[in-house]
Amino acid sequence: MTDRFENTNTGLDSPAAHAFAIVPDDANDLFEVTRALFIGIGGDVTAITKSGSEVLFSGLASGDILPVRTLRVKATGTSARNIVGLV
Repeated sequence: MTDRFENTNTGLDSPAAHAFAIVPDDANDLFEVTRALFIGIGGDVTAITKSGSEVLFSGLASGDILPVRTLRVKATGTSARNIVGLV
């Protein structure tokens, strides 16, 4: 398959090249820091950012893309579902 952008440098504003399902967990970090979160089913997300700050994102809608570098999505305080990490 041809990839016209194979030799292009990617930045944080580039489209994601990888995605993975996130299971919220109070104790364990994600295996990879995200560039954004996709919210499949709306609600709240409690995240630990790359800098180590804990923050509650309230009232997210289904289909939202939350552009935050995330180390962990906590189960406590997270009601959103079908969250996908974008990298």
